[in-house]
Amino acid sequence: MSTPPPPPSAEELLGAAGVARRAVGPAESSAASRAWWDADADDYQAEHGAFLGDDDFVWCPERLREAEAHLLGDPAALRGARVLEVGCGAASCSRWLAGLGARVLGLDLSAGMLRHARDADARAGVTVPLVQADADAIPLRDGCVDAAFSAFGAIPFVADAAAVMREVARALRPGAPWVFAVNHPMRWMFPDDPGPDGLTVSQSYFDRTPYAEVDEHDRAVYVEHHRTLGDRVADVVGAGLVLERLVEPEWPDDLEAVWGQWSPLRGRLFPGTAIFCCRRPGRGGPA
Repeated sequence: MSTPPPPPSAEELLGAAGVARRAVGPAESSAASRAWWDADADDYQAEHGAFLGDDDFVWCPERLREAEAHLLGDPAALRGARVLEVGCGAASCSRWLAGLGARVLGLDLSAGMLRHARDADARAGVTVPLVQADADAIPLRDGCVDAAFSAFGAIPFVADAAAVMREVARALRPGAPWVFAVNHPMRWMFPDDPGPDGLTVSQSYFDRTPYAEVDEHDRAVYVEHHRTLGDRVADVVGAGLVLERLVEPEWPDDLEAVWGQWSPLRGRLFPGTAIFCCRRPGRGGPA
């Protein structure tokens, strides 16, 4: 019996024909991300689902877990809290928080990723409410969220990251935390290669031109936006939030796994993740 061919990749489904370094506005970026993550959802979960788990809160490829880090604050204080996950994917982090007694809402723009969230709900026996929406247009009323977070979700793929910060700030109650993890901005200088070729600077840290994969008509099918550390801080402060802490997780000595561009070789030389621990000023919130 012959082996059936593998299903087409996101690149094949969307007709990716090359890489372009050019401006990509909010509408084109949103459409590309929605189509890409719908097309790539199955492959992404097949590759990373075991690492992420169905009900585990892993902040980054360096394996930093909320169970040990408590970046959202005292776990006991999250019981009954209204928590928003921005760019939830299959919602494993949200499901873990639900296990603590939090009332969690998972937001993602991709129906394909939310389908995997529903599948994981069934496996874990925990149902997380979900909403399909863009991170820069959160469909929640002002001041209704007790905590918000994003573990590598949405932010690098949104053209106007400052708008995401403003939307989260608007939805947070005074005193509430907002914690988000993104690829460390210095990684922009290096090729996405986990091996020795990924140790040589190939472009300027200050070049903010988006990385886009395009089809034969130059339509973006995948987009990632770069911001420097200073840009990220300016976006946080500009939204009226307070940056309390910047976490740069170190690569664990016992971690030999490779995750895309993350690897022991690179991880032991320079950071791969930046986690911004922020808060809306004022009293209140669970932490």
